Amino acid sequence: MIAGAAPVSVAAVDLGASSGRVMLGEVGPEVLRLTAAARFANGPVQSDDGLHWDVTALHRHALDGLRTAAARAPGGLVSVGIDSWAVDYGLLRGGRLLAEPFHYRDEHRNEAGPRQVHAQVAPAELYARTGLQFLPFNTVYQLASDARLADADRLLLVPDLLAHWLTGAEVAERTNASTTGLLSVTTGAWDDALIVSLGLPRGLFADLVDPGTTIGTLLPEVGEAVGAPGLPVVAVGSHDTASAVVGVPMSGDDAAYISLGTWGLVGLELDAPVLTEAARAANFTHEGGVDGTIRFLTNVMGTWLLSETLRTWGRDDLGALLAAAADVTRRVTVFDVQDPRFVAPGDMPARIAAWCDEHDVPAPADAPSLVRSIVESLAAAYAAALATAADLSGRTIRQVHVVGGGSQNALLCQALADRTGLPVVAGPVEATALGNVLVQGRAAGAVRGTLEDLRALVVRTQDLRRHEPRTRAWKDAEL
Repeated sequence: MIAGAAPVSVAAVDLGASSGRVMLGEVGPEVLRLTAAARFANGPVQSDDGLHWDVTALHRHALDGLRTAAARAPGGLVSVGIDSWAVDYGLLRGGRLLAEPFHYRDEHRNEAGPRQVHAQVAPAELYARTGLQFLPFNTVYQLASDARLADADRLLLVPDLLAHWLTGAEVAERTNASTTGLLSVTTGAWDDALIVSLGLPRGLFADLVDPGTTIGTLLPEVGEAVGAPGLPVVAVGSHDTASAVVGVPMSGDDAAYISLGTWGLVGLELDAPVLTEAARAANFTHEGGVDGTIRFLTNVMGTWLLSETLRTWGRDDLGALLAAAADVTRRVTVFDVQDPRFVAPGDMPARIAAWCDEHDVPAPADAPSLVRSIVESLAAAYAAALATAADLSGRTIRQVHVVGGGSQNALLCQALADRTGLPVVAGPVEATALGNVLVQGRAAGAVRGTLEDLRALVVRTQDLRRHEPRTRAWKDAEL
Protein backbone atom coordinates (compact mmCIF):
# COMPACT_ATOMS: atom_id res chain seq x y z
CA MET A 1 0.00 0.00 0.00
CA ILE A 2 1.04 3.61 -0.50
CA ALA A 3 2.40 5.37 2.57
CA GLY A 4 0.90 8.81 2.90
CA ALA A 5 -1.45 8.58 -0.08
CA ALA A 6 -4.68 10.50 0.34
CA PRO A 7 -7.98 8.58 0.16
CA VAL A 8 -10.08 9.06 -2.94
CA SER A 9 -13.84 8.91 -3.44
CA VAL A 10 -15.39 6.56 -5.99
CA ALA A 11 -18.91 5.38 -6.78
CA ALA A 12 -19.84 1.70 -7.06
CA VAL A 13 -23.00 0.80 -8.95
CA ASP A 14 -23.78 -2.67 -7.61
CA LEU A 15 -26.78 -4.42 -9.14
CA GLY A 16 -28.07 -7.66 -7.65
CA ALA A 17 -30.82 -9.95 -8.86
CA SER A 18 -33.26 -8.67 -6.22
CA SER A 19 -31.94 -5.20 -5.34
CA GLY A 20 -29.47 -2.58 -6.44
CA ARG A 21 -27.41 0.11 -4.78
CA VAL A 22 -25.06 2.94 -5.51
CA MET A 23 -22.35 3.15 -2.87
CA LEU A 24 -20.01 6.04 -2.20
CA GLY A 25 -16.63 4.54 -1.41
CA GLU A 26 -13.61 6.13 0.21
CA VAL A 27 -10.39 4.18 -0.25
CA GLY A 28 -6.80 4.78 0.77
CA PRO A 29 -3.90 2.93 2.41
CA GLU A 30 -5.74 2.60 5.74
CA VAL A 31 -9.23 3.68 4.66
CA LEU A 32 -12.04 1.62 3.20
CA ARG A 33 -15.50 3.01 3.83
CA LEU A 34 -18.87 2.68 2.14
CA THR A 35 -21.89 4.94 2.40
CA ALA A 36 -25.15 4.19 0.62
CA ALA A 37 -26.05 6.86 -1.90
CA ALA A 38 -29.11 4.96 -3.19
CA ARG A 39 -30.82 1.64 -2.69
CA PHE A 40 -33.62 0.33 -4.89
CA ALA A 41 -35.56 -2.82 -5.65
CA ASN A 42 -34.93 -5.02 -8.67
CA GLY A 43 -36.80 -8.02 -9.95
CA PRO A 44 -38.47 -9.73 -12.88
CA VAL A 45 -41.12 -8.04 -15.00
CA GLN A 46 -43.62 -10.35 -16.70
CA SER A 47 -44.44 -9.53 -20.32
CA ASP A 48 -46.34 -11.39 -23.01
CA ASP A 49 -43.12 -12.98 -24.28
CA GLY A 50 -41.66 -13.89 -20.88
CA LEU A 51 -39.72 -12.53 -17.91
CA HIS A 52 -37.59 -9.43 -18.41
CA TRP A 53 -35.39 -7.05 -16.45
CA ASP A 54 -36.31 -3.37 -16.32
CA VAL A 55 -32.78 -2.13 -17.06
CA THR A 56 -34.15 1.25 -18.12
CA ALA A 57 -35.34 1.75 -14.54
CA LEU A 58 -32.02 0.46 -13.20
CA HIS A 59 -30.21 3.03 -15.33
CA ARG A 60 -32.44 5.77 -13.95
CA HIS A 61 -31.80 4.62 -10.36
CA ALA A 62 -28.06 4.48 -11.06
CA LEU A 63 -28.08 8.08 -12.31
CA ASP A 64 -29.98 9.23 -9.22
CA GLY A 65 -27.46 7.45 -7.01
CA LEU A 66 -24.50 8.89 -8.88
CA ARG A 67 -25.93 12.38 -8.49
CA THR A 68 -26.16 11.86 -4.72
CA ALA A 69 -22.69 10.27 -4.52
CA ALA A 70 -21.12 13.12 -6.51
CA ALA A 71 -22.70 15.69 -4.20
CA ARG A 72 -21.47 13.92 -1.06
CA ALA A 73 -17.99 12.83 -2.18
CA PRO A 74 -15.17 14.57 -0.27
CA GLY A 75 -13.06 16.20 -2.95
CA GLY A 76 -15.36 14.91 -5.69
CA LEU A 77 -15.57 11.52 -7.36
CA VAL A 78 -12.56 10.20 -9.25
CA SER A 79 -14.37 7.33 -11.01
CA VAL A 80 -17.39 5.03 -11.13
CA GLY A 81 -17.50 1.24 -11.61
CA ILE A 82 -20.43 -1.06 -12.38
CA ASP A 83 -21.08 -4.68 -11.46
CA SER A 84 -24.15 -6.89 -11.78
CA TRP A 85 -25.36 -10.45 -12.03
CA ALA A 86 -24.09 -12.50 -14.97
CA VAL A 87 -25.32 -14.11 -18.23
CA ASP A 88 -28.16 -11.72 -19.18
CA TYR A 89 -27.69 -9.27 -22.03
CA GLY A 90 -29.18 -6.49 -24.07
CA LEU A 91 -29.24 -6.46 -27.86
CA LEU A 92 -28.61 -3.18 -29.65
CA ARG A 93 -28.77 -1.85 -33.16
CA GLY A 94 -27.11 1.43 -33.94
CA GLY A 95 -26.50 1.93 -30.21
CA ARG A 96 -30.20 1.61 -29.31
CA LEU A 97 -31.58 -1.16 -27.11
CA LEU A 98 -34.04 -3.34 -29.05
CA ALA A 99 -35.96 -4.52 -25.96
CA GLU A 100 -35.52 -5.00 -22.25
CA PRO A 101 -33.21 -7.99 -21.57
CA PHE A 102 -34.75 -11.34 -20.81
CA HIS A 103 -34.48 -12.65 -17.24
CA TYR A 104 -32.43 -15.81 -16.73
CA ARG A 105 -35.23 -17.35 -14.63
CA ASP A 106 -37.60 -17.47 -17.61
CA GLU A 107 -38.51 -21.17 -17.58
CA HIS A 108 -39.67 -21.47 -21.19
CA ARG A 109 -36.60 -19.86 -22.77
CA ASN A 110 -34.36 -22.18 -20.76
CA GLU A 111 -35.84 -25.33 -22.27
CA ALA A 112 -34.84 -25.17 -25.94
CA GLY A 113 -31.41 -23.55 -25.82
CA PRO A 114 -29.37 -26.40 -24.32
CA ARG A 115 -30.80 -28.92 -26.80
CA GLN A 116 -29.93 -26.69 -29.73
CA VAL A 117 -26.39 -26.01 -28.58
CA HIS A 118 -25.62 -29.62 -27.63
CA ALA A 119 -26.78 -30.76 -31.04
CA GLN A 120 -23.90 -28.70 -32.46
CA VAL A 121 -21.25 -29.08 -29.75
CA ALA A 122 -21.12 -31.92 -27.21
CA PRO A 123 -21.22 -30.88 -23.53
CA ALA A 124 -17.76 -32.36 -22.90
CA GLU A 125 -16.26 -30.29 -25.71
CA LEU A 126 -17.98 -27.15 -24.47
CA TYR A 127 -16.47 -27.70 -21.03
CA ALA A 128 -13.01 -28.31 -22.45
CA ARG A 129 -13.20 -25.07 -24.43
CA THR A 130 -14.90 -22.73 -21.97
CA GLY A 131 -14.61 -24.43 -18.58
CA LEU A 132 -18.15 -23.34 -17.81
CA GLN A 133 -20.54 -25.41 -15.74
CA PHE A 134 -23.86 -26.37 -17.26
CA LEU A 135 -26.63 -23.99 -16.34
CA PRO A 136 -29.63 -23.87 -18.70
CA PHE A 137 -29.61 -20.07 -18.63
CA ASN A 138 -25.96 -19.56 -19.61
CA THR A 139 -25.71 -16.87 -22.28
CA VAL A 140 -24.70 -19.37 -24.96
CA TYR A 141 -27.99 -21.23 -24.46
CA GLN A 142 -30.09 -18.07 -24.33
CA LEU A 143 -28.60 -16.93 -27.63
CA ALA A 144 -29.36 -20.24 -29.34
CA SER A 145 -33.09 -19.61 -29.02
CA ASP A 146 -33.11 -15.80 -29.37
CA ALA A 147 -35.00 -14.84 -32.53
CA ARG A 148 -33.93 -11.18 -32.21
CA LEU A 149 -30.28 -11.72 -33.16
CA ALA A 150 -30.87 -10.96 -36.85
CA ASP A 151 -32.01 -7.46 -35.89
CA ALA A 152 -29.00 -6.68 -33.65
CA ASP A 153 -25.46 -5.54 -34.33
CA ARG A 154 -24.17 -5.60 -30.73
CA LEU A 155 -24.64 -7.65 -27.57
CA LEU A 156 -23.78 -6.14 -24.20
CA LEU A 157 -24.03 -7.86 -20.85
CA VAL A 158 -25.91 -5.84 -18.23
CA PRO A 159 -23.00 -3.89 -16.65
CA ASP A 160 -21.49 -3.25 -20.08
CA LEU A 161 -24.88 -1.97 -21.25
CA LEU A 162 -25.05 0.53 -18.39
CA ALA A 163 -21.46 1.59 -19.05
CA HIS A 164 -22.45 2.15 -22.68
CA TRP A 165 -25.32 4.39 -21.64
CA LEU A 166 -22.93 6.37 -19.43
CA THR A 167 -20.03 6.70 -21.89
CA GLY A 168 -21.13 5.63 -25.37
CA ALA A 169 -18.38 2.95 -25.38
CA GLU A 170 -19.15 -0.65 -26.30
CA VAL A 171 -16.87 -3.10 -24.48
CA ALA A 172 -17.08 -6.51 -22.82
CA GLU A 173 -15.47 -6.73 -19.39
CA ARG A 174 -13.61 -10.03 -19.19
CA THR A 175 -14.81 -11.48 -15.86
CA ASN A 176 -18.44 -11.18 -16.88
CA ALA A 177 -17.75 -12.31 -20.45
CA SER A 178 -16.33 -15.51 -18.95
CA THR A 179 -19.86 -16.45 -17.83
CA THR A 180 -21.27 -16.47 -21.37
CA GLY A 181 -19.95 -19.90 -22.36
CA LEU A 182 -18.25 -18.30 -25.37
CA LEU A 183 -14.89 -17.32 -23.89
CA SER A 184 -11.85 -19.60 -24.05
CA VAL A 185 -10.84 -20.81 -20.61
CA THR A 186 -7.22 -21.14 -21.72
CA THR A 187 -6.70 -17.86 -23.61
CA GLY A 188 -9.30 -15.59 -21.99
CA ALA A 189 -10.37 -14.44 -25.47
CA TRP A 190 -13.61 -14.92 -27.37
CA ASP A 191 -13.65 -18.44 -28.83
CA ASP A 192 -14.22 -17.39 -32.43
CA ALA A 193 -14.38 -20.96 -33.73
CA LEU A 194 -17.06 -21.86 -31.21
CA ILE A 195 -19.06 -18.71 -32.00
CA VAL A 196 -18.97 -19.49 -35.72
CA SER A 197 -19.83 -23.17 -35.22
CA LEU A 198 -22.96 -22.17 -33.30
CA GLY A 199 -24.03 -19.83 -36.09
CA LEU A 200 -23.75 -16.70 -33.96
CA PRO A 201 -22.73 -13.39 -35.61
CA ARG A 202 -19.16 -12.68 -34.48
CA GLY A 203 -19.77 -8.95 -34.79
CA LEU A 204 -22.19 -9.04 -31.87
CA PHE A 205 -19.35 -9.42 -29.39
CA ALA A 206 -17.44 -6.33 -28.27
CA ASP A 207 -13.73 -6.03 -27.57
CA LEU A 208 -12.68 -7.38 -24.18
CA VAL A 209 -11.28 -5.18 -21.40
CA ASP A 210 -9.78 -6.10 -18.02
CA PRO A 211 -10.68 -4.79 -14.56
CA GLY A 212 -8.86 -1.52 -13.92
CA THR A 213 -9.25 -0.31 -17.52
CA THR A 214 -10.86 3.09 -18.09
CA ILE A 215 -13.83 2.43 -20.38
CA GLY A 216 -14.47 6.10 -21.08
CA THR A 217 -15.79 9.26 -19.47
CA LEU A 218 -19.38 10.32 -18.87
CA LEU A 219 -21.13 11.66 -21.93
CA PRO A 220 -21.51 15.44 -21.62
CA GLU A 221 -25.25 15.29 -20.98
CA VAL A 222 -24.80 12.51 -18.39
CA GLY A 223 -21.99 14.32 -16.61
CA GLU A 224 -24.07 17.47 -16.41
CA ALA A 225 -27.11 15.53 -15.13
CA VAL A 226 -25.21 13.87 -12.29
CA GLY A 227 -22.96 16.81 -11.46
CA ALA A 228 -19.71 15.09 -12.42
CA PRO A 229 -18.60 16.20 -15.89
CA GLY A 230 -15.77 14.15 -17.39
CA LEU A 231 -15.99 11.44 -14.70
CA PRO A 232 -14.13 8.26 -15.79
CA VAL A 233 -15.99 4.95 -15.86
CA VAL A 234 -13.56 2.21 -14.83
CA ALA A 235 -14.04 -1.48 -15.53
CA VAL A 236 -14.12 -3.50 -12.31
CA GLY A 237 -14.87 -7.17 -11.83
CA SER A 238 -18.21 -6.46 -13.45
CA HIS A 239 -19.59 -9.89 -12.64
CA ASP A 240 -20.70 -9.21 -9.09
CA THR A 241 -19.10 -12.42 -7.82
CA ALA A 242 -15.75 -11.36 -9.30
CA SER A 243 -15.96 -8.14 -7.30
CA ALA A 244 -17.19 -10.01 -4.22
CA VAL A 245 -14.18 -12.35 -4.30
CA VAL A 246 -11.84 -9.32 -4.32
CA GLY A 247 -13.58 -8.33 -1.07
CA VAL A 248 -13.18 -11.76 0.59
CA PRO A 249 -10.74 -11.27 3.51
CA MET A 250 -8.77 -14.45 2.79
CA SER A 251 -5.07 -15.15 2.51
CA GLY A 252 -3.19 -18.22 1.40
CA ASP A 253 -4.54 -21.14 -0.60
CA ASP A 254 -6.34 -22.96 2.23
CA ALA A 255 -9.40 -20.70 2.31
CA ALA A 256 -12.68 -21.19 0.47
CA TYR A 257 -15.44 -18.68 -0.06
CA ILE A 258 -19.20 -18.55 -0.42
CA SER A 259 -20.61 -15.39 -1.98
CA LEU A 260 -24.07 -15.74 -0.54
CA GLY A 261 -27.08 -13.91 -1.84
CA THR A 262 -29.81 -15.05 -4.20
CA TRP A 263 -27.30 -17.75 -5.17
CA GLY A 264 -24.59 -19.36 -3.10
CA LEU A 265 -21.39 -19.28 -5.16
CA VAL A 266 -19.16 -21.84 -3.48
CA GLY A 267 -15.54 -22.18 -4.48
CA LEU A 268 -11.83 -21.48 -4.50
CA GLU A 269 -9.52 -19.02 -6.18
CA LEU A 270 -7.09 -20.81 -8.52
CA ASP A 271 -4.30 -19.88 -10.90
CA ALA A 272 -5.06 -22.63 -13.45
CA PRO A 273 -8.22 -24.47 -14.57
CA VAL A 274 -9.21 -27.98 -13.48
CA LEU A 275 -10.57 -29.27 -16.79
CA THR A 276 -11.22 -32.84 -15.71
CA GLU A 277 -14.23 -34.98 -16.43
CA ALA A 278 -14.80 -35.20 -12.67
CA ALA A 279 -14.98 -31.40 -12.47
CA ARG A 280 -17.46 -31.30 -15.35
CA ALA A 281 -19.58 -34.04 -13.81
CA ALA A 282 -19.63 -32.15 -10.53
CA ASN A 283 -20.77 -29.02 -12.41
CA PHE A 284 -17.87 -26.85 -11.30
CA THR A 285 -17.17 -23.79 -13.37
CA HIS A 286 -14.17 -21.63 -14.22
CA GLU A 287 -15.05 -17.94 -14.26
CA GLY A 288 -12.62 -15.10 -14.75
CA GLY A 289 -11.40 -13.27 -11.69
CA VAL A 290 -9.59 -9.99 -11.15
CA ASP A 291 -5.85 -10.10 -11.94
CA GLY A 292 -6.22 -13.13 -14.18
CA THR A 293 -7.33 -15.47 -11.41
CA ILE A 294 -9.88 -18.24 -11.86
CA ARG A 295 -12.98 -18.57 -9.74
CA PHE A 296 -13.39 -22.33 -9.48
CA LEU A 297 -16.89 -22.61 -8.11
CA THR A 298 -20.31 -24.10 -8.40
CA ASN A 299 -23.71 -22.45 -8.21
CA VAL A 300 -25.78 -23.64 -5.27
CA MET A 301 -29.21 -22.37 -4.33
CA GLY A 302 -28.98 -19.31 -2.09
CA THR A 303 -31.22 -17.19 0.09
CA TRP A 304 -33.71 -17.11 -2.80
CA LEU A 305 -35.44 -19.98 -0.98
CA LEU A 306 -35.98 -17.83 2.08
CA SER A 307 -36.98 -14.67 0.22
CA GLU A 308 -39.49 -16.53 -1.99
CA THR A 309 -40.91 -18.30 1.07
CA LEU A 310 -41.45 -14.99 2.85
CA ARG A 311 -42.93 -13.49 -0.31
CA THR A 312 -45.40 -16.37 -0.51
CA TRP A 313 -46.37 -15.84 3.11
CA GLY A 314 -46.66 -12.06 2.65
CA ARG A 315 -44.12 -11.51 5.44
CA ASP A 316 -40.97 -9.41 5.76
CA ASP A 317 -39.78 -10.46 9.23
CA LEU A 318 -36.90 -12.79 8.35
CA GLY A 319 -35.00 -11.89 11.53
CA ALA A 320 -37.88 -12.98 13.76
CA LEU A 321 -38.38 -16.17 11.77
CA LEU A 322 -34.69 -17.05 12.00
CA ALA A 323 -34.80 -16.49 15.76
CA ALA A 324 -37.80 -18.81 16.03
CA ALA A 325 -36.07 -21.34 13.75
CA ALA A 326 -33.01 -21.34 16.04
CA ASP A 327 -35.27 -22.44 18.89
CA VAL A 328 -36.63 -25.46 16.99
CA THR A 329 -35.47 -28.51 18.95
CA ARG A 330 -37.11 -31.27 16.91
CA ARG A 331 -35.21 -32.60 13.94
CA VAL A 332 -36.09 -31.17 10.55
CA THR A 333 -36.04 -32.59 7.04
CA VAL A 334 -33.03 -31.80 4.87
CA PHE A 335 -34.12 -31.58 1.23
CA ASP A 336 -32.30 -31.18 -2.08
CA VAL A 337 -32.05 -27.42 -2.62
CA GLN A 338 -30.69 -28.05 -6.13
CA ASP A 339 -33.93 -29.57 -7.38
CA PRO A 340 -34.89 -27.55 -10.49
CA ARG A 341 -38.39 -26.93 -9.14
CA PHE A 342 -36.94 -24.32 -6.76
CA VAL A 343 -35.37 -22.08 -9.44
CA ALA A 344 -38.39 -20.17 -10.78
CA PRO A 345 -40.52 -17.73 -8.78
CA GLY A 346 -43.50 -19.35 -7.08
CA ASP A 347 -44.97 -20.89 -3.95
CA MET A 348 -41.80 -22.20 -2.32
CA PRO A 349 -43.44 -23.72 0.79
CA ALA A 350 -45.77 -25.76 -1.45
CA ARG A 351 -42.85 -26.91 -3.59
CA ILE A 352 -40.85 -27.97 -0.54
CA ALA A 353 -43.87 -29.86 0.79
CA ALA A 354 -44.26 -31.59 -2.59
CA TRP A 355 -40.57 -32.58 -2.56
CA CYS A 356 -41.00 -34.07 0.91
CA ASP A 357 -44.12 -35.96 -0.14
CA GLU A 358 -42.38 -37.40 -3.22
CA HIS A 359 -39.42 -38.54 -1.11
CA ASP A 360 -41.58 -39.92 1.71
CA VAL A 361 -40.18 -37.65 4.41
CA PRO A 362 -42.11 -35.35 6.75
CA ALA A 363 -42.80 -31.85 5.51
CA PRO A 364 -42.10 -29.05 8.02
CA ALA A 365 -45.18 -28.53 10.13
CA ASP A 366 -44.95 -24.79 10.83
CA ALA A 367 -43.14 -21.65 9.74
CA PRO A 368 -40.14 -21.90 12.13
CA SER A 369 -39.62 -25.56 11.22
CA LEU A 370 -39.74 -24.75 7.50
CA VAL A 371 -37.21 -21.94 7.89
CA ARG A 372 -34.94 -24.23 9.92
CA SER A 373 -35.34 -26.92 7.26
CA ILE A 374 -34.28 -24.44 4.57
CA VAL A 375 -31.27 -23.29 6.60
CA GLU A 376 -30.07 -26.82 7.33
CA SER A 377 -30.63 -27.88 3.71
CA LEU A 378 -28.61 -24.93 2.39
CA ALA A 379 -25.80 -25.60 4.87
CA ALA A 380 -25.70 -29.27 3.87
CA ALA A 381 -25.47 -28.33 0.18
CA TYR A 382 -22.66 -25.82 0.81
CA ALA A 383 -20.71 -28.32 2.93
CA ALA A 384 -20.99 -30.91 0.16
CA ALA A 385 -19.87 -28.40 -2.48
CA LEU A 386 -16.86 -27.37 -0.40
CA ALA A 387 -15.80 -30.99 0.04
CA THR A 388 -16.09 -31.52 -3.71
CA ALA A 389 -14.08 -28.37 -4.47
CA ALA A 390 -11.28 -29.56 -2.21
CA ASP A 391 -11.28 -33.02 -3.75
CA LEU A 392 -11.29 -31.78 -7.37
CA SER A 393 -8.56 -29.18 -6.84
CA GLY A 394 -6.33 -31.09 -4.45
CA ARG A 395 -6.58 -28.21 -1.99
CA THR A 396 -6.97 -28.54 1.78
CA ILE A 397 -9.59 -26.14 3.11
CA ARG A 398 -9.01 -24.90 6.65
CA GLN A 399 -11.33 -21.88 6.74
CA VAL A 400 -14.51 -20.79 4.98
CA HIS A 401 -15.43 -17.17 4.27
CA VAL A 402 -19.07 -16.20 3.76
CA VAL A 403 -19.59 -12.76 2.23
CA GLY A 404 -22.60 -10.88 0.91
CA GLY A 405 -26.04 -10.43 2.37
CA GLY A 406 -26.24 -14.05 3.48
CA SER A 407 -23.30 -13.52 5.84
CA GLN A 408 -25.76 -11.75 8.17
CA ASN A 409 -27.64 -15.03 8.64
CA ALA A 410 -25.88 -16.23 11.79
CA LEU A 411 -28.00 -19.38 11.99
CA LEU A 412 -26.92 -20.44 8.51
CA CYS A 413 -23.25 -19.56 9.08
CA GLN A 414 -23.22 -21.57 12.31
CA ALA A 415 -24.93 -24.51 10.63
CA LEU A 416 -22.24 -24.40 7.93
CA ALA A 417 -19.46 -24.38 10.53
CA ASP A 418 -21.08 -27.33 12.28
CA ARG A 419 -21.44 -29.36 9.09
CA THR A 420 -17.95 -28.68 7.73
CA GLY A 421 -16.12 -28.82 11.04
CA LEU A 422 -14.34 -25.63 9.93
CA PRO A 423 -14.36 -22.07 11.23
CA VAL A 424 -16.60 -19.80 9.20
CA VAL A 425 -15.72 -16.11 8.95
CA ALA A 426 -18.81 -14.07 8.13
CA GLY A 427 -18.48 -10.74 6.36
CA PRO A 428 -18.17 -8.28 4.94
CA VAL A 429 -21.80 -7.92 3.95
CA GLU A 430 -20.99 -5.47 1.16
CA ALA A 431 -18.08 -7.51 -0.25
CA THR A 432 -19.17 -6.86 -3.83
CA ALA A 433 -19.23 -3.09 -3.45
CA LEU A 434 -15.93 -3.21 -1.54
CA GLY A 435 -14.29 -5.22 -4.30
CA ASN A 436 -15.65 -2.77 -6.86
CA VAL A 437 -14.26 0.16 -4.85
CA LEU A 438 -10.87 -1.49 -4.29
CA VAL A 439 -10.28 -2.05 -8.01
CA GLN A 440 -11.21 1.57 -8.71
CA GLY A 441 -8.99 2.77 -5.88
CA ARG A 442 -6.05 0.81 -7.24
CA ALA A 443 -6.67 2.16 -10.75
CA ALA A 444 -6.63 5.68 -9.28
CA GLY A 445 -3.35 5.03 -7.43
CA ALA A 446 -4.87 5.45 -3.96
CA VAL A 447 -3.89 1.86 -3.08
CA ARG A 448 -1.43 -0.50 -4.68
CA GLY A 449 -0.47 -4.10 -4.54
CA THR A 450 -1.77 -7.58 -5.15
CA LEU A 451 -5.15 -9.04 -4.31
CA GLU A 452 -3.64 -10.16 -1.02
CA ASP A 453 -2.74 -6.54 -0.23
CA LEU A 454 -6.26 -5.37 -1.07
CA ARG A 455 -7.76 -8.10 1.10
CA ALA A 456 -5.49 -7.21 4.00
CA LEU A 457 -7.09 -3.76 3.90
CA VAL A 458 -10.50 -5.43 4.15
CA VAL A 459 -9.34 -7.32 7.26
CA ARG A 460 -8.03 -4.12 8.87
CA THR A 461 -11.12 -2.03 8.21
CA GLN A 462 -14.24 -4.24 8.16
CA ASP A 463 -16.32 -5.95 10.83
CA LEU A 464 -16.02 -9.74 10.64
CA ARG A 465 -17.65 -12.45 12.76
CA ARG A 466 -16.19 -15.89 13.39
CA HIS A 467 -18.31 -19.02 13.88
CA GLU A 468 -16.54 -22.01 15.40
CA PRO A 469 -17.85 -25.54 14.68
CA ARG A 470 -19.81 -27.39 17.35
CA THR A 471 -19.41 -31.16 17.47
CA ARG A 472 -22.49 -33.13 16.42
CA ALA A 473 -24.73 -30.06 16.35
CA TRP A 474 -25.84 -30.63 12.76
CA LYS A 475 -26.52 -34.31 13.39
CA ASP A 476 -28.90 -33.34 16.15
CA ALA A 477 -30.75 -30.95 13.81
CA GLU A 478 -31.19 -33.23 10.79
CA LEU A 479 -34.00 -35.72 10.39
